[in-house]
Amino acid sequence: MDSTMVLVLTTILSLVSANAAELETYIVHLDSSKGQHFIQKQDRQNWYHSFLPRTTSGANEEPAAMVFAYHNVLNGFAAKLSMEHVKAMEKMEGFLFARPQRMYTKHTTHTPNFLGLHQSLGFWSGSNYGKGVIIGVLDTGTTPGHPSFNDNGVPPPPAKWKGKCEIQGCNNKLIGLRDLTTGENGTRFDEDGHGTHTSSTAAGNFVSDTSVFGNAKGTAVGMAPLAHVAMYKVCTVLGCPESAIIAGMDAAVEDGVDVLSISLGGDSVPFYENSIAVGAFTAIQKGIFVACSAGNSGPFNSTMENESPWILTVGASTIDRKIVASVSLGNKEVFDGESVFQPKGFPQTYLPLVYPGSNGDQNASLCVEGSLDHVDVKGKVVACDRGVIGRLEKGETVKNAGGVAMILLNQASDGDTTIADAHVLPASHVGYKEGVAIKTYISSTTSPTATLLFRGTVIGENSAPAVASFSSRGPNLASPGILKPDIIGPGVSVLAAWPVSIENNTQTSSTFNMISGTSMSCPHLAGIAALLKASHPGWSPAALKSAIMTTADQVSLNGKPIEDGRELRADIFAIGSGHVNPSKANDPGLVFDIDPDDYIPYLCGLGYTSQQVGIIVTKAVSCSNTIPEGQLNYPSYAMTLSSGENKTYSRTVTNVGEANSTYTISMPDVVVPNGTVLVVHNSTLKFTGVNQKVSYELTFRRSSSGEINVPYVEGAIAWRAGKYLVRTPFVIKFV
Repeated sequence: MDSTMVLVLTTILSLVSANAAELETYIVHLDSSKGQHFIQKQDRQNWYHSFLPRTTSGANEEPAAMVFAYHNVLNGFAAKLSMEHVKAMEKMEGFLFARPQRMYTKHTTHTPNFLGLHQSLGFWSGSNYGKGVIIGVLDTGTTPGHPSFNDNGVPPPPAKWKGKCEIQGCNNKLIGLRDLTTGENGTRFDEDGHGTHTSSTAAGNFVSDTSVFGNAKGTAVGMAPLAHVAMYKVCTVLGCPESAIIAGMDAAVEDGVDVLSISLGGDSVPFYENSIAVGAFTAIQKGIFVACSAGNSGPFNSTMENESPWILTVGASTIDRKIVASVSLGNKEVFDGESVFQPKGFPQTYLPLVYPGSNGDQNASLCVEGSLDHVDVKGKVVACDRGVIGRLEKGETVKNAGGVAMILLNQASDGDTTIADAHVLPASHVGYKEGVAIKTYISSTTSPTATLLFRGTVIGENSAPAVASFSSRGPNLASPGILKPDIIGPGVSVLAAWPVSIENNTQTSSTFNMISGTSMSCPHLAGIAALLKASHPGWSPAALKSAIMTTADQVSLNGKPIEDGRELRADIFAIGSGHVNPSKANDPGLVFDIDPDDYIPYLCGLGYTSQQVGIIVTKAVSCSNTIPEGQLNYPSYAMTLSSGENKTYSRTVTNVGEANSTYTISMPDVVVPNGTVLVVHNSTLKFTGVNQKVSYELTFRRSSSGEINVPYVEGAIAWRAGKYLVRTPFVIKFV
């Protein structure tokens, strides 16, 4: 492709008529290596249009219609097509393939202090609160005019900014707002709340005297409060069309964002079929850091989303704040749970307690809509199992059936992860062990009773951070030799901006809500990346990612290893490198850098064809050179070993700490699991200057003797030099 090609904004080329809805939106991939040169915007658009069939054999078929033309992250377009249209295009030179678009899903205040960020002190102040950095967010839109998007202290956007605001209300904080959903829900504003929440988590400005139902009082602020926000609306209340996501990433790259926060995802597919992975690769080629949520399908293994190594994949953890709502049983046992809705004046007298699933009716046990119509719950406290439908919907069912309060009981897979929701009635969400005890009490007496005790905000839960039970786990299906997730960060009961008052208070615009998901942890990391970018503007996306990963914490506030929400030590597929520590990430000592072209032999090594790799890197490549996944210069390792087998991998580290420094490995900093041997070929790394690179090799060997009864083992090594500790974890699958 001609290097003088002018990059242009994604353009909605035609409005699709209502009757064209019978057609399906396809993502069309083209081969641009056949000599096409695009100097002007219209040249590329004309080439795209040339692929749209004028007629097909279907007499009553609607004509093909262009939806989006992509200019940066993908060689191709989105169009309303039929199968006949696709068959006709297959005969055209330059056509690669077309497939129906997928629908992606969303991965749905106190956290700065919990992460060690304090106003006017340390890293937060030293990074100038992210001033001058632009965070692009792909989501459901946002809410201009919300106090979190006030621009006090925020300078005008940098001269490189090319974006635009399609609705009124933008300022120096919210510098861009584009709707890529083609008006599917009739408004460019955030009707869902998800995008307002994520964008304010990443970069909301300081808002004092905030709370939700009087709880979690304090100053609400995002991770990078003086950074700029650009919102790309790619989701409606119905979902997130793939064509719009590509268009949003296409526009963000063109507009000049520095960081992308994407709390969306879909099922694991090869990277060349994963539009977020493809778009993110172009972003990192342009120096844009990309953070994505890991998904909410935990605690089960192999549920990871957004697995590509050029993306920072973020799992969810708890914080040390709980909004406590205790359950007091008739036998005087008391169990702590959570709810942010804590009505005053709830009677402290004991009320009848019922578990509708005691007769084996699963729908009733889950309190699904209509399941309590023939159950006597009027005036009672109702215990409902978690799962299948939303937590708030269960409360609606109970309330509509006449229940006065709800106890939400975790299933075994939910462990002790509880969430402070804005329930529609008095409620308490309790952990699995507590739920078992409550059910045991109910079955032990003919007249069980209970009441709820609302205790408000409690800070200092020393088991935090723990991995949220819902946070998706590895191993990585798309690339098993890359460890995912990369990192975990706050994602449970996160307070941030909301479009409307959940308290029905029409007298204030300072509206906040508390929600949970890896959707919440992702913007935390995107905001932290913005702080690091402001502090180290010359660092590449891979260097920023490495700094976050190698400095991560391994223990909770109580000094014990981070748990997984089931009172078990969290394994490597739950926490990846560990829990983010922003201040340490700002001064990591060494980084594992990766040039975008370094991914090409890695991708070829996955067995992708040259053409498939070309789709990802948006240029012609030849897979004449391949490397195994473990040879990518990644700050972690994942591999398989058979009996007696050994594998050697090299790594190159760049010194970003003290110029004259010597890093060593000693036994206290090495964890080698049983049945394996680790050989460090270069046990000392000496540096005489900043940005100097030094390489080393590690050999992992499986013992040929002894029986091993576990499928995976994990360990870590750490390089130490004075105040620096550079940790890289590894996981081995025995085959």
